[in-house]
Amino acid sequence: MSRTYRTALVTGASSGIGAIFAEQLAAQGSDLILVARRQDELEKLAQRLREAHGRRVEVIAMDLAKPDPGELLAEEVKRRGLEVDLLVNNAGFGSSAKFHEDGYERDQRMVAVNIGALTELTHAFLPAMVEAGHGAVINIASAAAFQPMPYMSVYGATKAYVLSLTQGLWAEYRGRGVRFLAVCPGPVDTPFFEAAESGSLRQVIPKPMMMTAEAVVSGSLAALARDACVYVPGFMTRLGGVMPRLLPRRLLAATMGRVMNR
Repeated sequence: MSRTYRTALVTGASSGIGAIFAEQLAAQGSDLILVARRQDELEKLAQRLREAHGRRVEVIAMDLAKPDPGELLAEEVKRRGLEVDLLVNNAGFGSSAKFHEDGYERDQRMVAVNIGALTELTHAFLPAMVEAGHGAVINIASAAAFQPMPYMSVYGATKAYVLSLTQGLWAEYRGRGVRFLAVCPGPVDTPFFEAAESGSLRQVIPKPMMMTAEAVVSGSLAALARDACVYVPGFMTRLGGVMPRLLPRRLLAATMGRVMNR
C-alpha cells in the first residue's frame, strides 16, 4: 500500500470478506477495530490476529440495524482512545425471494444495515479524516449495483445506492487527502448465499466467476492505493458489467429475471 492506515474499523468482520480485510490489514501494519453481532467469532479472530501480527485489535459487538450505530460506535472508539483513518463498510446482507413473500421487516433491516449504517458510520468518522487530511473509506457494494436484480430487488437497490454515494464522495473529497472506493464483487465464496437463503443460486454460478475473499480484498487494497473510484474484481465480473450498458433497461430486467428465477 502506498499509504499506511494506523487504525482500520471493519464492519461485518466476523466472517467472509470482512474477516479477510481484517487479516490483510493487520498483516500490512494496521491496528483494528472489529465490529459485528457475533462477539465470540470476533474474539477468536482478534486473538488470532494479535498473535500473528502483534497489532492492537479491539472488538465491538453491535447490531448495526439498531438506531444510531454511527454515534454509538464513534463514542465507543473515542472511549478506547482510538482514531479511525480507514473505515471499511463491509456489513450487509441480501435476501432471495419474491418481493411480496419476503416480509417488510427483513427488507427494512436490510436497508438499515446496507444503507443506513453505512451512511451513518461515514458521517461519524469522515470529519476527523478531513481535518487530518488523511484517511479512506472502502464501501462494499456489489456487481448487483449495475443492473436490476429481480428476486433480490431490495438488495440490488441498496447496492446501487452504495455505488452512487461512493462515486459522489470520491469526487467531492479528491485533493483533500481522503480516498473513497466502491468495491463491486460478483459471486464470492463466502456464507453470503446461505444467509440470503439462495444456496441454489450458488449452484448455477459458473465456476470461473466465483472468487475467493482473499483475491477480492487484496485487489481492493491495491485499488485503494492507486486512488481508484470503483473496483470490480475478476475479469468475468467486469465482462458481465458491460451488459447493463448495452441493453435497454426493460430487456435487461427481463433477462435478469430469468437468470435469478432458476
